[in-house]
Amino acid sequence: MSTTTEAAPTTFHGWACHGKGQGMVWQELPLRVEDDYSVDMDVTHCGICGSDIHTMESHWGKANYPVCVGHEIAGICTRVGKKVTNVKVGDRIGVGAQSGSCQECKACKMGCENLCRNYGHHVGTYNGFWPNGDKSFGGYADRWRGDCRFVFKIPDNLTNEVACTFFCAGVTTYAPLKRHHVGPDSVVGVMGIGGLGHYGIMWAKAMGATVVAMSHNDKKREVAKELGADDYLVTSDEEGLKKYKGELTHILCTGTGRDFEWKTYLGLCRPMGTFINVGLPEWNFPELNAMTLGANQVNICGSAIGSPSEIQDMLKFAAEKNVRPWIKKYSMKDAPKAVEDFNAGLPRFRFVLEN
Repeated sequence: MSTTTEAAPTTFHGWACHGKGQGMVWQELPLRVEDDYSVDMDVTHCGICGSDIHTMESHWGKANYPVCVGHEIAGICTRVGKKVTNVKVGDRIGVGAQSGSCQECKACKMGCENLCRNYGHHVGTYNGFWPNGDKSFGGYADRWRGDCRFVFKIPDNLTNEVACTFFCAGVTTYAPLKRHHVGPDSVVGVMGIGGLGHYGIMWAKAMGATVVAMSHNDKKREVAKELGADDYLVTSDEEGLKKYKGELTHILCTGTGRDFEWKTYLGLCRPMGTFINVGLPEWNFPELNAMTLGANQVNICGSAIGSPSEIQDMLKFAAEKNVRPWIKKYSMKDAPKAVEDFNAGLPRFRFVLEN
């Protein structure tokens, strides 16, 4: 199965959550069975994502406890299956929120593996199951094993601590901006200046766009400018909203409150503009009036992570344009404290666990 002669390890140690509200415990857990396409990684770094919290707390449905979360993983390749050609032992590698797809459905054949429609083959990096029934576990851990087709070599000028958060937050914001042709003629509004939004500002700016940071109050004005935003729009300010009425080519919604109204935001877009949602709140967006939709002639779409080709493209772009997230590191042994601080709203803008 492997090009490495030593016997394959069968377990790893990681932070496991056994139920809603129960916190995490460090324990031994089983690795998936090795196959010809598997890659082993010694985890050096793992970003903390809001999805981790939602999963441990079963906000999106009951989790498959115990769960070991973390899907912004970077480390060193230690073992490869005999059919693996894209990485080798010793490479610095990373993996994101998806670890497998069927490779056969229409979405996969279109290069949209992130939208794989074959139930049982779309494998989440954690809280999922491999086709053979093994559970998938994430990167709050010392070791990880998965499919080479969702593993990526990290460019030489990106450190692991920086690169890890690209694999979820990075591609979640990069892919739709690239897909919808953001460039020098674009005026991009980024809603929410947090872990996703800070990436959105930097990506759009690196693509040559004029960038308007959007938030419900004035607290993040200065930090938005540091990130590269050209202007700052307080979305509760009627005069500010008038200034940008019909001006934005794109809105990237990374987060909003329950007071969100379609009429307000669609009115900011140019005709044929694009409203892209990448946030995943626990509540539903409000009803969209048909007249509001028709009168604004705006495209509304969502986006989920990114395909392997989009991840590759993102890494190359980040390396070339010197895009770097704002991170704060915690030791892996302090993961519970990092999660506590994350829940307290302290990240500016991504937390990273380090072994």
